[in-house]
Amino acid sequence: CELLNPPPKLAPVPPIPNAHSTSAPPSSPPSTASPPPSPSSPSPSSPSSNKLEGYHSYLIVFLEPIRDFLFDEEVSEIMINGPHQIYIEKRGKLHKTSARFNSEESLQAAVVNIAQSVGRRIDEKNPRLDARLPDGSRIHAVLPPCARKGTYVSIRKFMRHAMNMEKLISFGAITPKAAEFLDICVKMKKNILVAGGTGSGKTSLLNVISSFIPEGDRVIVIEDASELQLQQEHILTMETKAPDKHGEGGVSIRDLIHSSLRMRPDRIVIGEVRGAEALDLLQALNTGHGGSMSTIHANSPRDALSRLETMCLMSGIEMPLRAFRDQIASALQIVVYTNRFSDGSRKVTHITEVLPLSEDGKYQLQDVFYFKRQSNTPDGRVQGKMIPTGYLPSFSQEAIQNGFPLTKEFFQV
Repeated sequence: CELLNPPPKLAPVPPIPNAHSTSAPPSSPPSTASPPPSPSSPSPSSPSSNKLEGYHSYLIVFLEPIRDFLFDEEVSEIMINGPHQIYIEKRGKLHKTSARFNSEESLQAAVVNIAQSVGRRIDEKNPRLDARLPDGSRIHAVLPPCARKGTYVSIRKFMRHAMNMEKLISFGAITPKAAEFLDICVKMKKNILVAGGTGSGKTSLLNVISSFIPEGDRVIVIEDASELQLQQEHILTMETKAPDKHGEGGVSIRDLIHSSLRMRPDRIVIGEVRGAEALDLLQALNTGHGGSMSTIHANSPRDALSRLETMCLMSGIEMPLRAFRDQIASALQIVVYTNRFSDGSRKVTHITEVLPLSEDGKYQLQDVFYFKRQSNTPDGRVQGKMIPTGYLPSFSQEAIQNGFPLTKEFFQV
């Protein structure tokens, strides 16, 4: 039978050269040509031409309405709610802009060209895109009819200047003593889970913590879309692959974890645990791959363990709940929780040790450091400081034997 009201077709998109192709189309301009100028006269804050490095010139043409935001280092995220409504995030705060695309068709053209440039597809049958721009920024897009107000796009920008622990300390996100404790945990190959809500800085924090990994370690990094920027020399990065138009050839995080275990890793770093791969990760952590790390969306350190539990149940393997909990409590030693506050600041609020299960099968956690909040300043800025609880971690004696100063004096308030 025929549909009485067939769904509208997506806007036609002009063909572009494939970014992975080695030859340019006949109509392509010479490679020495400069990107087309902005239709408006440049302002003092306009990006200079050298900032175009890393972008294909045709992508800049399609992304012209948000061009300045892409190169503004104070902008951390760009949110497009249809062609005529664009928000940006600056210093943790959202701001509505006057920028807009000419039409829904031009916005869809930009999204489709981005997908083609990274070898992915977005169309009526595949209306969602999870990819990255040439400079490393992460992009997620949803097409109509799933997006009711027009095409939705969120671009989380890649930081051109790598974050480090010194910067986090200067921002007040963590204290030097808490940072030293995390350094010791990494050196002792304790497994660390970074937890927090959306936009709380989990990936940035994982990046910083990973900088403590010794140079001699062989590290395998697994992500959906590459964001982590580990600086060590012996790093192997792997990325998932979406299925083709026939639904074949897809490679999941579970597949990559399976492959990584056969490549002799000293540590495994997973960008984010979201589903059934949690069980595979726990198996890896419990079979000699100490010092591994990952992130997870959660509302508290305890909630992070409960979410891992739920993800393990998604694996389809029938096991008693107590067995899953034993695996989680055995695999993880430290949960680092980061929070985004009302003033836009991001701070580490808990560094928590995971202890063995209680006799009745419940999780036992003990805060080692926590953020003690104080009254806000008159202009609304959050004040407080991360302090030790006085608790001596269960591995403190092991740390002392290895030359690390985890004594009672280290954890004095």
